[in-house]
Amino acid sequence: MFHFPKSYTPRWVVFLIDLFICAFSITAAYLLRFNFLIPEEYFQNLIYIILYVLIIRSLTFIFFKSYSGIIRYSGAKDTERIFLVAISGSAIFMIINLLNFFFINGANIIPISIVAIDFLLTVFLMAAFRLSTKIIYQEWYNPTKNKTDVIIYGAGQFGVVTKRAIERDPESKNKVMAFLDINTSNIGKKLEGISIYHPNNLENLANKNTVEKLIVAKKDIGPEEKQDIIEKCLQNNIKVLSVPDISTWINGELSIKQLKEVNIEDLLERPPIVLDINKIKKNLLNKSILVTGAAGSIGSEIVRQLINFNPKKIILFDQAESPLYDMELDLQEKYNFSDFEIVIGNIADEYRVRKLFKEYKPSFVYHAAAYKHVPMMENNPSEALRTNIIGTKNIADISNEFNVEQFVMVSTDKAVNPTNVMGASKRIAEIYIQAFNEKSKTNFITTRFGNVLGSNGSVILRFKKQIGSGGPITVTHPEVTRYFMTIPEACQLVIEAGAISNGGEIFIFDMGKSVKIIDLAKKMIKLSGLVLGTDIQISYTGLRPGEKLYEELLNDMENTMPTHHSKIMVAKVRNYDFEDVQKQFKELISLQKDHDNYKIVTKMKNIVPEFKSQNSIYEELDIDTEN
Repeated sequence: MFHFPKSYTPRWVVFLIDLFICAFSITAAYLLRFNFLIPEEYFQNLIYIILYVLIIRSLTFIFFKSYSGIIRYSGAKDTERIFLVAISGSAIFMIINLLNFFFINGANIIPISIVAIDFLLTVFLMAAFRLSTKIIYQEWYNPTKNKTDVIIYGAGQFGVVTKRAIERDPESKNKVMAFLDINTSNIGKKLEGISIYHPNNLENLANKNTVEKLIVAKKDIGPEEKQDIIEKCLQNNIKVLSVPDISTWINGELSIKQLKEVNIEDLLERPPIVLDINKIKKNLLNKSILVTGAAGSIGSEIVRQLINFNPKKIILFDQAESPLYDMELDLQEKYNFSDFEIVIGNIADEYRVRKLFKEYKPSFVYHAAAYKHVPMMENNPSEALRTNIIGTKNIADISNEFNVEQFVMVSTDKAVNPTNVMGASKRIAEIYIQAFNEKSKTNFITTRFGNVLGSNGSVILRFKKQIGSGGPITVTHPEVTRYFMTIPEACQLVIEAGAISNGGEIFIFDMGKSVKIIDLAKKMIKLSGLVLGTDIQISYTGLRPGEKLYEELLNDMENTMPTHHSKIMVAKVRNYDFEDVQKQFKELISLQKDHDNYKIVTKMKNIVPEFKSQNSIYEELDIDTEN
């Protein structure tokens, strides 16, 4: 049985085949020109004409290296090279004809009509040879009958490039069977022989064909449009891939291996935020900025956002050594940014914090350092007190001492009507910041938002890990819901809030609609190409200590006022007397050294009366209070 060779055809073999094609073309051109009855005077010289043509064509082959391409991977560039080879050779024939006609014997060596016919035949046959070889090779080793149907979303330039990338890859197990496009002027037409349909036809196409994948290949696609097509795919059990940004293409050419799976973040994505760039830049230009928790998911993104506003220096402060080192390399290598300092330390260490301020004298502080994991803090209240409360107090007090212009604290929706120690500790920190603003020249600001996609410890990262290991996916309760926001979106709003603040505000971010965690898990399973109940299971583990079913952004006694930015609101909250707050803080901090969890939580509840524990050992403290 014949096997198509997997080794590449030697260049000299391709060279000889091309010469044979040229010999055939010029002979066929004479036959066609004279209706297959070549006159005697032309027939006698035909052998010399063929040699003459082969010599000229050989020179053009060598000059353009038309034989150097790998035949089985021939593409548009190879066809372009063939055209240049053929037209340059034919141009040489014409020039020699003219010289012979005007300066030698008044005749053409090759009739002009034959030159034209030869040119067309040469281009056609050389291109056909390469294309047919490519088709035969691909069909031999990768038969069409073994390929699965793929739909491309986007009948534009990106869609065409994606189709060609699939066809160019000899190992691809996919074949493009349709394009989808919302542009009504394209519907019903064909693009490179493939029909274009409206996205509403996806279900019909899926029912009539074995569609396994849809590739989103549209450059400027809005979040709503992307979410709509992804939802349609999930309903029809179609896996979704997307074309990466053009800047990541290898040598400006898309490879099928670069197609990436669509993530759950794409389903939660919202329209891009419009920032007041000029106002932010005016605030931050040539200023020294301290970011606490700079190695964390929020702190590190704040640093990356700040780079765009040309600060004088950014001080990255965190106790996590390895993530700080990674951040240092990232800033130097990826962002080519060098105006920063790495400082390792703990915000609860007052001496270390004061030394940092004395050394670098920051004008702005973004305070993102905190313990944020609810069950961990529920079991370790003294650590929540040390970091989230004492640490925040240290940074705030020393910011005031060194006349910092602005202090922006990153808080959480779990500080609203807290049901856990972590949320209560953040609410107590908010109270201190808010009250201190009335006494200090520093503008103290609080920003409050919900869960961020992909942050350390987030449910999405946990689900991805569980899916990767085969499951099961663990969900605490079928009715639990959360608000979600992307990390860049949250950090942009933090910076914007700082730019529009007058001091003392608690800014609430528009988190969109709350999302059921169980729905999130099901969509992530489908996006992974798995089947719930067959490939992977979901199990319910029960609410964790301190966990709420539903998160809130405001407590019952608060409401909001709008700002100029549609996604930022100001919470109208009750005011606190700073002297009273200081007294309460002194009593609370004094409990830290004994690590008596019940005494610490009792005092927290005293400072934040709305703190009612749920699913926690500290619920009995609420019963004592009620009695």
